[in-house]
Amino acid sequence: MPAMEIRKGIYWVGVTDWNLQNFHGYALARRGTTYNAYLVLDDKTTLFDTVPVKFKWDLYHQIRSLVRLEEIDYIVVNHVEMDHSGALPFMVDKISPEKIFSSPMGEKSVHAHFHPSGWPLETVKDGQSISLGQRNVHFMETRMLHWPDSMFSYIPEEKLLISSDAFGQNIATSKIFDDQHDLNQLLREARHYYTNIILPYSPLVLKLLDRVMEAGLEIDMIAPDHGVIWRTHPEKILSAYQEFAEQKLKPKAVLVFDTMWGSTEKMVKAVADALQAEGIDVRVMSLKSFHHSDVMGEFSDGAALVCASPTHNNGMLPLMADFLTYMKGLKPRNRIGAALGSYGWSGEAPGAMAKILEEAGFELPQNPLRVQFVPNHEHLAECKKLGLALAEAIKNKVSK
Repeated sequence: MPAMEIRKGIYWVGVTDWNLQNFHGYALARRGTTYNAYLVLDDKTTLFDTVPVKFKWDLYHQIRSLVRLEEIDYIVVNHVEMDHSGALPFMVDKISPEKIFSSPMGEKSVHAHFHPSGWPLETVKDGQSISLGQRNVHFMETRMLHWPDSMFSYIPEEKLLISSDAFGQNIATSKIFDDQHDLNQLLREARHYYTNIILPYSPLVLKLLDRVMEAGLEIDMIAPDHGVIWRTHPEKILSAYQEFAEQKLKPKAVLVFDTMWGSTEKMVKAVADALQAEGIDVRVMSLKSFHHSDVMGEFSDGAALVCASPTHNNGMLPLMADFLTYMKGLKPRNRIGAALGSYGWSGEAPGAMAKILEEAGFELPQNPLRVQFVPNHEHLAECKKLGLALAEAIKNKVSK
């Protein structure tokens, strides 16, 4: 893709990773992604972030189509994670910048990653500004969104927020602006990204949004490091992040399961039938068919999570253990859970899953349910009873 002007004298110079299938441990499933870098042409021409090292020449040629690299004065490192800084040593060598700006934690990360010698590193603190000539850049530290070094760069003359990993999506596209896409689909992609990357830091997101409001920043455009640029609907993604961070829930249950010979799947279907009969939105997802990140994407606004696995070697099946480990790390809050499964002779899996759900802060209105071998009508009736109890708990949860 060619460099694209997003404001007069400000260019997207990133690259598109059309074929990426795994990103930070979650599946992209035909989404791909972009690595967005931005070049501001001013008295002090400035590059904001870079790209993964394997795309260093792509970035080089993007910039070279606009200016000689030696004409760049500053590099701003908003985030040191390798998908945004992998090409940094290469670019430093080609540019020989006058200054490289980062947050205090960013400077530590630059040293830890690249062990630079003689780089003109300069730290900028929260609230500090620098002049590029016709424009200024105000810096806002955004620690743990989602690394300790993260920061925003705000250009007030352009009402432009360069937002690092916040407000992004994983979309490989030649249409780099929000108004070139269906807005609802774009917000769904933003939610999927948020749930799998930013969710653990939701309390910090709420504080950050308050800081943005208190600072009175006028924002006409948000340029994240992944996905499309919000030039028409920046207020939509800001309000969406408020909703994502508050973890507002819908009367929805996600039933995630693995099964060996089909008995556990029968139990899951009975629970799902009971939930649907009570008007609860249901999503049934087999871990053999769906990646754990896609399950979390569906669960992002769900009030209840039902986990089901047969007992295998005195525990749950490996795909369920993988999912629960991933889910627990993302720290969903204020949710309802349930655990169930079939077994042959020991039956530990439902209790083991319930323990993890409890450790993750889930409310469990019903004890773990287990059935030996193949469920009969009485067993399936017990499953439906569990579903009815969950439906009542879900309705109480979302009505508060």
